[in-house]
Amino acid sequence: MTSLAARIKEQGRSLGFELIGIAPAAPADSFDRLQDWLAQGFAGEMAYMHKHEAARSSPTSILPAVRSVVMVGMNYQASGGRQSPVDFAVQTRGADALRSLVARVARYAQGADYHDVLRDKLNRLLAWIQQEVPGCQGRGVVDTAPLLERDFARRAGLGWFGKNTMLLNKRQGSYFFLGALLLDLNLPADAPHPTNHCGTCTACLDACPTQAFVSPGVLDSRRCISYLTIELRGPIPEEFREPTGDWLFGCDVCQEVCPWNRKAPGTNEPAFQPRPELEAVDPIELLGLSEEEFRQRFRGTALLRTKRRGLLRNAAIVLGNSGNPAALPALRRALGDEEPLVREAAEWAIGRIVAGVEDRAAAGR
Repeated sequence: MTSLAARIKEQGRSLGFELIGIAPAAPADSFDRLQDWLAQGFAGEMAYMHKHEAARSSPTSILPAVRSVVMVGMNYQASGGRQSPVDFAVQTRGADALRSLVARVARYAQGADYHDVLRDKLNRLLAWIQQEVPGCQGRGVVDTAPLLERDFARRAGLGWFGKNTMLLNKRQGSYFFLGALLLDLNLPADAPHPTNHCGTCTACLDACPTQAFVSPGVLDSRRCISYLTIELRGPIPEEFREPTGDWLFGCDVCQEVCPWNRKAPGTNEPAFQPRPELEAVDPIELLGLSEEEFRQRFRGTALLRTKRRGLLRNAAIVLGNSGNPAALPALRRALGDEEPLVREAAEWAIGRIVAGVEDRAAAGR
């Protein structure tokens, strides 16, 4: 008779989890590293990391009766037909003069909010298990609970820690979400992933626009574009504005250059297929959105996390980095925005564009 563990994995795959493994619910392997990372201030303004620090030491903080952790991975890589930002800009704005006025969104955020998708599937898997084992207790979690997911994913055999801190898998690369199902069942554990397959490669470290990696496997979030455009609530420090480039929300650079992502497959989950309006975004249009328009446009996506003020701040930075004078009318209107954060970013962007125009004029171009 097929074991319960094998049937759980089979059921998980039928729900769309490309990766699934089982880890024992022992204390997290990297908790000491987390404490050191926090002590060095690398979490920046992410106060929740400090608030729930102790809870991350063990999954018992989430489910006291936990005995096994079923770790799952779900691919979110677009399965072909990706439109380039330039093509998008030409089609939507229809003028060569505006070709650079386009902003990028990290791939993970171009589809539906992954929290909702994974949480639903984990709950369905738990319901199936509870039919098989009446009285079983469990809880599905997706990165909002104090669990060191990567630790348990490695322990469950799903992959190894890359130098960019991402979990890497030979077949799936790194474009996948992690989720966990905590159970009070004693299930046979899978063998931990035994080796690291990054070798001497430093592509991710070298390519980071803001040099956010202190050393292989150690990220200073305060320098990371994803942190700056999503987690940071105040102004983006000026030293990081130009390196942020055209990233509106998040960043994929360290994953885009990773050799393990070259042949990674595309997702089979319809909810993770990119929404056309999120593959490349018009930052000029964003500057004109009201609070209600912002909420309506990005409902059900991860972009709501930045709130309107954060996204419009980012849009102004992107426009400033474009150097395109065509952005000036929208930026000048943004000087009257009710949010000081948006006004400050718009003022910086205007100064950057005007200075660029003057420099080109002085050079005779």
